[in-house]
This record gives sequence, C-alpha cells and structure tokens, in this order.
Amino acid sequence: MNQDKSPTVSTQAKPSDNVASSTADLGTSSIRRLLMQYSVPAIIASVAVSLYNIVDSIFIGRGVGAMAIAGLAITFPLMNLVMAFCTLIAVGGATISSIFLGQKNYSRATDVVNNVFVLCLIHSVLFGGVTLLFLDRILYFFGATEETIPYASEFMKVILYGTPVSYLFIGLNNLMRATGYPRKAMISALLSVVVNVILAPIFIFVFDWGIKGAAFATICGQSAAFIWVLHHFLSRKSSIHLNWGNKWLTGAIMKRIYAIGLSPFLMNVCACIVVIFINRALLDYGGDDGNMAVGAYGILNRTTMFFVMIVFGVTQGMQPILGYNYGAGNLDRVKRTLKLGIILGVSITFVGWLITELFPDAVSDLFTTDPVLIDLARKGFRIYFICYPVVGCQIVIQNFFQSVGKPKISIFLSLTRQLLFLIPFLIILPRHFGINGVWASMSASDIIAFVFAVVTLYVSMRNTKKMSGASTE
Repeated sequence: MNQDKSPTVSTQAKPSDNVASSTADLGTSSIRRLLMQYSVPAIIASVAVSLYNIVDSIFIGRGVGAMAIAGLAITFPLMNLVMAFCTLIAVGGATISSIFLGQKNYSRATDVVNNVFVLCLIHSVLFGGVTLLFLDRILYFFGATEETIPYASEFMKVILYGTPVSYLFIGLNNLMRATGYPRKAMISALLSVVVNVILAPIFIFVFDWGIKGAAFATICGQSAAFIWVLHHFLSRKSSIHLNWGNKWLTGAIMKRIYAIGLSPFLMNVCACIVVIFINRALLDYGGDDGNMAVGAYGILNRTTMFFVMIVFGVTQGMQPILGYNYGAGNLDRVKRTLKLGIILGVSITFVGWLITELFPDAVSDLFTTDPVLIDLARKGFRIYFICYPVVGCQIVIQNFFQSVGKPKISIFLSLTRQLLFLIPFLIILPRHFGINGVWASMSASDIIAFVFAVVTLYVSMRNTKKMSGASTE
C-alpha cells in the first residue's frame, strides 16, 4: 500500500493546536486574508534575498569596479546551477508537506523534513566538491575572459565552499513557510540580509577583500539564518520537526520530492543555459565593449530579478493555500487563489516596467559610475523590459501547476520561456540587430511564453470542469 497517498492521521505525530488551527484556516478563511498572511512574509523574504544580491552588486561595482560587475555576471549561470540542485529539494519538499497537511497526514509531513535535510547535505557536498575541481574551466565556458576570470573565480570559490549551509537554509526555510510558519520564514530571510548588508561593506572596503568579501558576507548571513531555522525544526513545540527516530531517507518521499521539484530545477538549468548564450552573444556583438555589455546584463539581471522575486513571493504564499485546498478537494478556492495571484503578479511586473522605463539611468547609477556601462544598461532596459508586465502572469501560472502537483505542465511552461523560444531568438536576432537583438530576444520570448501559459491554463481548467461535471452526474 502506498503510504504517501494515505489520508489517515498518524499516531506518531499529532498536530499541536497551533499547527492544526493554522493549517485548517487554509481551507476555510478568506482567500484574500490568507494570501496576505502567507504572501506578505514570503514577499518580504524574497525581496530580502533579492536585495542582498543587489546590495552585493552595488558594493562590488562601487568598491571594486565595473570589470568586477562583469565578472559577477559571468557567475550567474553557475549560481543558477547552484540554485537548481537546491530548489529541486526545497520546492518539492515544501509542496509535498503542504499536500500531506491538507490530508491531515502529519507523520508523513514530518518524514519530509528528515528527507529534505539529508538530501540538502548530499546535493550540496557533491555539487560543491565537483564544481570546485573544474571551476576555472567552467567559468571560461560560461563566457569568462582574461579580464573577468579573477573576479568570477574568487567569488564562486567562497560560495561553493558555503553550499551546505546555503542548501540547508533554503530547504528548511521553504518547509517552515509551507507548514504554517510564514512569519518565521520571513524573519530568517531578513536575518540573512541584515547580516550580509552589515558585513559586506566591512569585508569589501575595510578589510579590502574585494569581490570575495561580498561572497563571505553572503555565506555569513545564510549561516546566521540557518541557525535560526534549525532551532525551529529541532523544537518539540512544532509537530513538524526533525525526528531523529524516523527514517532519514524514504524512497517514496524522495521520488515525489524529485518529481515535483523537477520543474524549478529545470527552470534554473534552463536559466543557466540561457545566460551562457546571452553572455556569449554580448561578447560577440558587443565589440570592444563586450565585457561592459556583460556587465550591463548583470545590472539588468539584478533589476529584473528584484521584481521577479516579489512575484515568487506571491507564488510562495499561494503554494500552501493551493496545495492544501487541492489536497482537500476544494477546487473553487484553488481557482480563486489563482485569479488573485495573477492580478498581483501582473501588477508587480508592471511597476517594474514603469520604473525602468522612466528612470533607467537612475537605476544603472546605483551600480556604477562608468558612463559606458550606464549607456549600455539604459539601452538594454528600453528593449528588454518592453514586454515585462506579462512575465508576472506567466510565472504565477507556471507555479500554480507546480503547487497542485502537476509538475509536467509546470516543466513545459518553464521550458517555453527560458529555452524553447529564447535560445532560437538569441541565435537569429543578434545577427540582424547586433546587441539590440540580444535584448529583443528576451522580450520576444516573454510574450510568446505568456500566450502559451494562458492557453495551457485555459485547456487545463476546461478539462477540470468536464471531469467535475462528470463526477456529479
């Protein structure tokens, strides 16, 4: 018998009043109130994560130089791979734990915590160790030049040595949010940012550690947050905790974690591949300013990710609501949550478009005073962000399918935006429009991926209505 799908309540782990009431609210309380309750902390946490990336870039650009910004941009594909193997576990574990809570299966939800903890350790040690052995070769493949390799290599060595802490923090923090503790998850993310923002200028400007100082500050911030999160899961006050008496790895749970986490994993892998194509295209068509063009993309990337991370905060807030109600069969609440999420997602990316359209120089000036870099970034903003408002809708729809346990559809949508459309555009458009064709490729892929997402959602909802109608006859 498959224990994963059993709706029975285990006698090994009974819910505390706090957990039971908070999860029960997911099926009865106002959707708006729940989305506010879960999304606001998640948004703050996501903004916090994005902010320390932005702050790092600002300190690096101001304290080390424009070429260091380009070196940092070269690390983006590798950072995407770092996150790929982490989100494979973190998102899959969070989604499954929410579904188990919706089924009142608290014992299996606790088992998920154990599995996530061990898998985070295994993935981080294997990935970090192997990557360190071939780091410079990998960075050259990703587009590094003799001018940018020292900065990229210094930064990534520190990050890779710290991957065990990073993975455990992200994995457990996602579980904390998904199991009814969004405020605690927000606090842990804020803690990592505060520590990072305090230490980064000290390490860069006072200790004169250069770009590696920013990396050390990042790892220190995540270490402080990990201690906070670990304390929560070691506490017996929560029924969803690390249970030393349970199995640490369970085949059935691992299989479901990987199945559901495959979508964000592929999304990050695709992002890695795409950034490699972008960096190489910018180097090829940027002429003498090729390295500066890569640096301009670094500025655009940090800016776009700031607003995307806010949308991710909304989807993280939606995830426990969607997972619980889908597990409980409350499809009307699932649809209402999705509708509100789409409205919020589009509103957020519209604001991002408006800011970069009105104040491109002001945004660029935060990162650098180099006039060449600012000019390249300004031109990139004008073209890259032209279709940006629809990105919010596409991200929400993609994460909706992931949250209700339909990873194949989510994977398909992630592939359309980041791989199936963007790479062909990156091959074709720059040949005709030069560096402007690189920026235009991103806009074109965004609008087509948006159309695919809307059509896919419409077909899925229509099929759901048919099945629902057939079941009532």
